[in-house]
Amino acid sequence: MKLQKKKWLWIIVLILSIVVVLGVCGALYFSWLMKQPLYTVGDVSAEKNLRSPLQPPDQVGITIANEWLVEQDVKLAFDQYGSGEPVLVIHGGPGIPYPKLWKGLENLTDQHKFYLYDQRGAGRSTRLFDRFEDNFYNNMIQLEQAYGLGAQVADIERIRRILGKENLNIIGHSYGGFIATLYAAEFPDRVNRLILVAPADVLVPFEEKNEDLFTFTQERLNTQNKDKFKLLMREYFDFQNIFTKSDQQLANLHVETGKYLLRGMDYDPSIMDNMPASGGWSVFAVYFSSGQSGDFRPALKKVKAKTLIVHGRDDLMALRGSQSYQGIKDSQFVFIEREKDEGIAGHFVYDDNPTAFEAVVGKFLDDPN
Repeated sequence: MKLQKKKWLWIIVLILSIVVVLGVCGALYFSWLMKQPLYTVGDVSAEKNLRSPLQPPDQVGITIANEWLVEQDVKLAFDQYGSGEPVLVIHGGPGIPYPKLWKGLENLTDQHKFYLYDQRGAGRSTRLFDRFEDNFYNNMIQLEQAYGLGAQVADIERIRRILGKENLNIIGHSYGGFIATLYAAEFPDRVNRLILVAPADVLVPFEEKNEDLFTFTQERLNTQNKDKFKLLMREYFDFQNIFTKSDQQLANLHVETGKYLLRGMDYDPSIMDNMPASGGWSVFAVYFSSGQSGDFRPALKKVKAKTLIVHGRDDLMALRGSQSYQGIKDSQFVFIEREKDEGIAGHFVYDDNPTAFEAVVGKFLDDPN
């Protein structure tokens, strides 16, 4: 009897040991998986890992004005302002479109037609998913093809083809600046002028950074908000359980996080309440897409477009990011100063200092050289 009990005891210990080992291996695999980029520069131009070809469907079937059909089941909503040569404006967030034309572009509409579009999965554009099934890896791949960096870059090329232009002038703000740069690297002969406004600090692998956007925000919050933000970040970066959430739950989480980031940048967090609908899955798709170990600095050497980097003097949080894009050959870096002593030249410098922004951007777009 004692021998039998001892035998069962050893079996239980063995089973528990196996469970622990499998748990550790699973955690290590998940940690490794999260570091791997799903997108590589060159994938889109090679039409690799896309849901649909780069050639967009026939636009004749579009029945609603101000929509582009980029895939048979994906429409991108856009607004256009002005007349003249097209300028495509790529929003940041990621996943947070603009409610209206920037103040700093309003007086340039007599010579340029600005297109502000909602990226797939955000604003008024198509949302492909609400919830996912339980296969984590398959979900990641599906998410990458639907909303990842490759999908976002491919949409810019599809828009260019829809507009029938040999090349484009592109403005990218914040995370949109990163996406714009990837497009310019994938299709170097298709970009004429590239304007990056406080482009996101995501070129460098996460593990090489001493401080990121979220850490910077944490340091600038008061004690009460620090504690709330810390709890929010646990939920925001809980990628292991992300596929238990819906698109709307993720969008709400992103908006709440955005309010804290605005506080860290000395803006009123209520700005988020007046923005178009935030992306949900589309936001987290680009995080998966770049991974923690993605190094996109080599992409800068592929960019041929004449490039202007614009940065607000008070935007300390994003300064390192903007400076990292100076790896683009012959790029110009311009600081925008405050227009008023009580004002700010921050992350949204195009609205904070529209006169100075207009002068710099207008001159760059109109320069014939």
